[in-house]
Amino acid sequence: MAEKTNLTKNYNILPGIKMGVLSIEYLKKLVEVAGKYKVPFLKITSAQRLAIGGHAAEDAEQIWRELGQQSGPKKPVGIHYIQACPGSRWCKYGRQDSLGLGEKIEEALMSLELPAKTKVGISGCPMNCCESFIRDVGIFGKKNGWTLIFGGNGGGLPRIGNIIAEDLSDEEVISLAERCLRFYREGARKKERTARFMERTQLEQFKSAVVDR
Repeated sequence: MAEKTNLTKNYNILPGIKMGVLSIEYLKKLVEVAGKYKVPFLKITSAQRLAIGGHAAEDAEQIWRELGQQSGPKKPVGIHYIQACPGSRWCKYGRQDSLGLGEKIEEALMSLELPAKTKVGISGCPMNCCESFIRDVGIFGKKNGWTLIFGGNGGGLPRIGNIIAEDLSDEEVISLAERCLRFYREGARKKERTARFMERTQLEQFKSAVVDR
């Protein structure tokens, strides 16, 4: 009889991969660490992060440290992740630099405390490869700038987000996204996602409160 492999079903998410971008050096280190700790399960998640599973529970913290993280996974109190497509840097269809904007949004908004987990999807063109219409904060690029969408959800009760403004610069879309999130924070119920909040909020009232006129 073949010996049954003892694998844990638990896995850790390593947020060190930002927007799914991997360097050759990181990949080499990942192979080294996975071999050292006999990690049987590695997966790039739909959120463009890395899932590591099947290792011994007592090895988790050390694996994190060796892959460049200071400590083990902690549940975020605000933005869970930022997705971004290759954008104009790497894709012939890209109209705007989605990776560059993602880096700016991470610096400006990642630490913002919010009522519930919040997901950001940035697409470099209207084809919306990062599914911007079903993200809490969705952004996609066109020739004249960024379009900001708010209140989308791709979960068990999906919702198409509302277009809040169009033809925005990097600075304008970041500032508007922050105002949207702060308005949501002030009026949301505990653990209420942006989709449910927008369902009970008048769109014109929301736009009046967040859009510069």
